[in-house]
Amino acid sequence: MKHRLNQHVQAIRLVLARMRRSLSSTLMICSVIGVALCLPAMLYVAVDNVSRATELLQGDAQISLFLKQDIAKSAATALGEQLRRHPSVSEVRFVDRDTAWREFRSGLATDHPASSLEQNPLPDAYFVKLKQTDPESVSSLQKEMQAWDGVELAQADASWIKRLYALLQLGKQAVLALAILLAFALTVIIANTIRLQIMTQREEIEVSKLIGATDQFIRRPFLYAGMLYGGGGGLAALLLLYAGIVSFNRSVAELALLYGSDFHLHTQWANLSLVLVGTAVIIGWLASYFAVGRSLAKLQQAG
Repeated sequence: MKHRLNQHVQAIRLVLARMRRSLSSTLMICSVIGVALCLPAMLYVAVDNVSRATELLQGDAQISLFLKQDIAKSAATALGEQLRRHPSVSEVRFVDRDTAWREFRSGLATDHPASSLEQNPLPDAYFVKLKQTDPESVSSLQKEMQAWDGVELAQADASWIKRLYALLQLGKQAVLALAILLAFALTVIIANTIRLQIMTQREEIEVSKLIGATDQFIRRPFLYAGMLYGGGGGLAALLLLYAGIVSFNRSVAELALLYGSDFHLHTQWANLSLVLVGTAVIIGWLASYFAVGRSLAKLQQAG
């Protein structure tokens, strides 16, 4: 066990020594990987913050229940109690027809045609705020409440929610597509880098195989090199992302104050860091594994 651990430690030291000798190219590779990882990460942060802001805006969405004209007062009261007990309802506000009529008439001009009406045509109404405001839940609750006794019309202005959800879903799909494309690009970049290193060390590899070195022993340093390139690129992506978010927040701070808002981009750095660095390390390992395997196969054929 100790012998195998020493082999891994020696491989890491060897890779680090090689990277120090070619520090400029190492930093360049890590920077390229960092920029490629930062692009989908920044888009993800933007979509996630828009989604959070949407949840706050949706707190104002509501279902309006207009009751039948001939509904009894006791039935209207019972309907209100049913609404308050509903698990999906967060707030209920009742407006009786007389109050609604007075408010309606107070806002009319004297020459408005409706000002000549003598009878009140408005019904009693409940305005209901929901705990779950995604389009599917709103539509389902609207249909459910429309079927209740005493309800003439259950109306929900959920069209803007559906449009916004569709845009958010499109944004999430764009993040996924961009991440897949850039992951493929990173795999190619790291694989080519490892392949070039193998070509420059071809004679050393051939001598090692002549004295009995196994493919696993030869492959190990290159695998660690790919993982370190990926890890360095992940850290570079985090730095770029942090700088971008800080710069954006400073730019919009004054604009947000003019609108009485404290809007700013924020994210869960612990989870995002783990995903970015972990993904980059895995991509680096996979790219190195396939690059080394292909190169060793070619060397065996040549030999």
